[in-house]
Amino acid sequence: MKFDINEVIAQMSGAVKDTVSENWSDAKSATSQFLTNRKERLALIAELRLTGDLTQEKFESRLNDEKLILEAELHAVAVITKAIAQKAANAAIDVLTKAVSTALGGIL
Repeated sequence: MKFDINEVIAQMSGAVKDTVSENWSDAKSATSQFLTNRKERLALIAELRLTGDLTQEKFESRLNDEKLILEAELHAVAVITKAIAQKAANAAIDVLTKAVSTALGGIL
């Protein structure tokens, strides 16, 4: 399956929106800014994993770094609890992980 970073970014944004629900108006700006600013890096991480230039362990480590950055940004600008920020960041990164897994044929 082909990996489309634009589709994945839209799905990541939707995952955050679904997680923060009534706090979306607060989190929307931080989420959009994160995804816009990190899009190229997320695409590179995915591409390196898809080509086999990044091991699964390093892929997960890089995604954890991205998750922590998103969580911090959401928590800093949005009036949401740390637990909700963590869940939202997890949901967004899970979307990326699943998209890469699907593109790899489900071998993650």
